[in-house]
Amino acid sequence: MAKLLPDPLPILPFTAPAPGSVTLPGSKSITNRALILAALAEQPVTLRGALFSRDTRIMVAALRALGFRVETDEAELTTTVWGLGGEIPNAEATIDVGNAGTAARFLTALVCLRKGGVYHFDGDAAMRARPIAGLLDALAQQGASADSQTFPFTLRTNGLPGGTVTLNASASSQLVSALLLVAPRATTPLRVELLGETVSKPFITMTERMVAQFAAQALSDYAIEGDATAASYFAALPIVTGGRVQINGLTLGPAALQGDTAFFSLLEEGKLITRVGEWVESLGKSHKRGLSADFNAFSDTFLTLAAIAPLLDGPTKITGIAHTRHQETDRVAGMARELRKLGQAVIETEDSLEIHPRTLVPGQVIETYHDHRFAMSFGVLGCHDLHGNGQPWLSIKDPGCCGKTFPHFFDVLEKLRRASLA
Repeated sequence: MAKLLPDPLPILPFTAPAPGSVTLPGSKSITNRALILAALAEQPVTLRGALFSRDTRIMVAALRALGFRVETDEAELTTTVWGLGGEIPNAEATIDVGNAGTAARFLTALVCLRKGGVYHFDGDAAMRARPIAGLLDALAQQGASADSQTFPFTLRTNGLPGGTVTLNASASSQLVSALLLVAPRATTPLRVELLGETVSKPFITMTERMVAQFAAQALSDYAIEGDATAASYFAALPIVTGGRVQINGLTLGPAALQGDTAFFSLLEEGKLITRVGEWVESLGKSHKRGLSADFNAFSDTFLTLAAIAPLLDGPTKITGIAHTRHQETDRVAGMARELRKLGQAVIETEDSLEIHPRTLVPGQVIETYHDHRFAMSFGVLGCHDLHGNGQPWLSIKDPGCCGKTFPHFFDVLEKLRRASLA
C-alpha cells in the first residue's frame, strides 16, 4: 500500500534535469477486462503484472461477492481467477463499484448471464452522475430490468438469449466493451448495433482483441501491459525538467493493446520529445511549442498535455473531449478552472480547451475533484523549478486519489527527483 501523504502535498521541483528509470504499474483498463474474461474462462487464469489499485480491488471484491474464487499476491503482482465458463455462482449480491467506470459497466453486463438473478448496485456520489442508462437499455432488450437508470439500482436478470441489441454509447465506449466481454457467453450470438457514434474507440479495439486472445486458446497465464496513460506523465516530465527518463514495461507499436500510446506519437510529432527504445528525452527549450490535437481516441491523456501547456510557447488547443465531462468529474471544466487559478488564459467550449500561456501564479493548491488524473498531471507541472531555487510553488489536494490507478505515483516522482541530485 502507498504511504499516507500530506494533504495538500507540496511538490518539490527538480533543480537538475530528470534522469533515471520508471517501471510502470499494470494497465487498469487491461487488468479489469482480464479479470472479467478470466471469470468467464473454463479454467483458472493467472494475471501477471496485474495492477493493484482502488479500481482493480473493487473489481476483485465484486467477483468474490458474486461467488468467484479469486486469489491475489500483491508482492508478485499476480491475481488468479477460477473461471466458471459463464456461470455466475450467486443469484443475489450487493456490489459497490465506487467510482470505477470499468467495474460499473462490465459487472452490470456480467451478472446478466445469470437467469433469475437479483443484484444491487451502488457507487460513490460521483458514480451516480456517470452514464449507465444506455447499457441498461440494451440489457433490457435481453430481458433484464433495472429499477433506476442511474446508480443506485437493483438489476433483475434473465440470462443473455443473444440476437441483436441496439446501444447508445455516445457517452462512453465502456458501454460497448461491457457487452463485447460477455457476448461470447450468450445463448446465441449477440450482435451490438450502435445508435450513432461512440468515443474512445481504441478501448473497444482493446476489448475485441482481448476477447479474441482469451478465446484463441485455453489460457492459464495472461500478461498485463504497463499502463500507457501512466506513462504519459513520464513522457511529459522531461519537457518540464529537461533530461531523459527510461520508461519500463510499456508496449508500443502494433502489438500494443492501449490506444493511449498515441500520446507518445503526438509529443514526438510535435518535437517536444525524442524517443529511443524505452528512453524519452526532451528536445530542449527551443522546441517547446504548443500543440493542437484531437484527443477523442486517447482522452485520458489530455490532462497531461493541458497541465504542462503553461510551459509551452504559444497556445495549445485540445479538442474531442466533450465526453470527459462525464468521467470521474467534469474534466474539461475542472482543467479550465485550475489553469485559470494558475494565471493562464483559457478558452473553454463544450468539446475543447485552448490554453494561452501566461506567467504562472505561485502558491496555489490544485483541487483534484477526487480525480487521479488531475493529481498526477499537475504533479508533473509542479516539478518545474518556477523560482529557480527548488522551493515548492504548487500543492496537490487529496494526493491519495492516485490510489485509483497508481498508488505509488508521488513516491516514484520523488525518487526521480532525488536521482536528479545524485
